Amino acid sequence: MWQHRNKDFASHVTAPIRFPRFYVTSPAPCPYLPGRNERKVFTELRGGNADALNDALSRIGFRRSQTVAYRPSCGDCQACVSVRVVADEFRPSSTQRRTLRNNADLVISECRPWATSEQFELLQRYLGARHPGGGMASMDEVDFADMVEHTPVTSHVIEYREPSDGREPGRLIGACLTDRQSDGLSMIYSFYDPDHEARTGLGNFIILDHIRRAVEVGLPYVYLGYWVDGSARMQYKIRYRPLERLAVSGWERFETDEQGRLIAATAASRREVAAAVDGSGKDGVPGGQDQYQVRDMSGA
Repeated sequence: MWQHRNKDFASHVTAPIRFPRFYVTSPAPCPYLPGRNERKVFTELRGGNADALNDALSRIGFRRSQTVAYRPSCGDCQACVSVRVVADEFRPSSTQRRTLRNNADLVISECRPWATSEQFELLQRYLGARHPGGGMASMDEVDFADMVEHTPVTSHVIEYREPSDGREPGRLIGACLTDRQSDGLSMIYSFYDPDHEARTGLGNFIILDHIRRAVEVGLPYVYLGYWVDGSARMQYKIRYRPLERLAVSGWERFETDEQGRLIAATAASRREVAAAVDGSGKDGVPGGQDQYQVRDMSGA
């Protein structure tokens, strides 16, 4: 299996970069599916070719966490599936159009990857409501700065604010750490005001805005991370069409009927979402960077 992945990786690399050394994490509780353990394969991103390496790895299902690119490597489970939206073919549903209209007045800014106290305070409110007791619950402001600022690739923080009163910037109600890749935008971590009474669907709006941004700059995809079959908290990703998933033979599009059934099932179960598995959060964040201290798989 690993040899097959290495061949896929080599076929996507066009930059003159040294083949990376890969490692594997120790088993840890799965953040998505209760009663299971997870392992990850990862490598370090560094140097002048970090962007090219990150691009190549993202095409075979890797995600970035600070200076590390990782992907699940669980011997008895393949539930985590990389997914991406085909941006220029996307057509919003009626619900998504309503979300766009309701938030059309937000002021959106592309900022350098520099953490602020305002962002951190918003993150804490978001985690307290959406991921209580999760792997990021103990994150302090230094940890947050590391998450945002320790990037060896082209990254931005996209901020979403309410309209200004003419004297001060509007209140920050959403943010997303985003990587710009050669073939798309990769949403690393997004968070928003979970209790805003006047606005609903802020998380969905952030995804919709990234699709719009990708189209505007001519990038074909928006990478959403892992869709996890069986994890209710990951089902929101299935709502964006057309959606591609990474299979053994490469990227393939969800069939229209299949995706329609999955969307319907997600809508029916929306009110029955279970509490987060202990330590759970979004892609790659659970467990922190300490999990990437493991044995060498390269044989060197």
